[in-house]
Amino acid sequence: MRNIHSAVTLCLVLAMVACSANPPAPVIDRMGSSATKATTNKPSALNKQTKQKTEAKSADWRPDNYTVKKGDTLISIGLEYGYDYKEIAQTNDLNAPYNIKVGQTLKLKQTKDKLPAPENKLVQENSDGVSTYALNSDPSASATTTNSASPVATMLNSPKAIREPYSDAAFNKAPPLGQPSIDKAAPNVAATKNAPATLADNVAKTPADLKSDNKTDSTDDIDWAWPTKGKISAPFNESSNKGIDIAGSAGQAINAAAGGKVIYSGSDLRGYGKLVIIKHNANYLSVYAHNSNLLVKEGQQVTSGQKIAEMGSSDSDKVKLHFEIRKLGKSVDPSKYLATN
Repeated sequence: MRNIHSAVTLCLVLAMVACSANPPAPVIDRMGSSATKATTNKPSALNKQTKQKTEAKSADWRPDNYTVKKGDTLISIGLEYGYDYKEIAQTNDLNAPYNIKVGQTLKLKQTKDKLPAPENKLVQENSDGVSTYALNSDPSASATTTNSASPVATMLNSPKAIREPYSDAAFNKAPPLGQPSIDKAAPNVAATKNAPATLADNVAKTPADLKSDNKTDSTDDIDWAWPTKGKISAPFNESSNKGIDIAGSAGQAINAAAGGKVIYSGSDLRGYGKLVIIKHNANYLSVYAHNSNLLVKEGQQVTSGQKIAEMGSSDSDKVKLHFEIRKLGKSVDPSKYLATN
């Protein structure tokens, strides 16, 4: 009996030793709890970019598509959403007279495949693999430009060396040992490299430079001027008057309130009479209504203060100018943009 008890005790001791020889692997937090929390809560760069894109998209309230309603025209839709009606027509493959139907869905924002091709492109690749070039353009011009940056090689026009009897004069004529002879007729590469830029180099600008020079191209920084002289007979009211009415006399000059492109000149929009619409940049349009005579055409570039029409009473009960400023299609109070004088 005593031997059995000793054997059981020995087995228990051996089992305990085996367990202690293989302890479980420890779990170590090498980053620390604070670092783990910081990593979890830190926004990624992708999230920041997504947030920026969402904010930029929300700034432009205009929808991508529009469903045509009764009484709509491309001109009225373009004015309501701040687009050139011809751009909407181009995006939707519509040709003059730009007929649309009630219930028709129109794309308002241009896609990449509808954007006009660059005007200064010399080479055009056709679907049949044939490359065409603009008239009077030099197809090899790009290759010439590319190779022009390579160093100018010195031309060896002199005759081969001849044996000459030794003399002090011949020795003094020869260049020092290790220095190559120089052909005076060859161009001076160093002088050409360090030469001052030509007038063409100084005035040449990239499209990005030209775009940055035009302050009204992509910013709200527009120097607005009064389109005509006179007292405001009807102030801005968001629900009843989309702009301001300026009283005056028939034939009085109506001037562009800022430089831009004429995107409409005609009398097809009911309630506006003879109308001019100018697009100043991607955000702003200005509207000049009830004129007696229009002096500009669609597509024409105008400058601030340029005479574009004459005051009248077309589609109105009195002589006046109805003037609007629209930002992304929404009417804003012109008196807040015009100078106090």
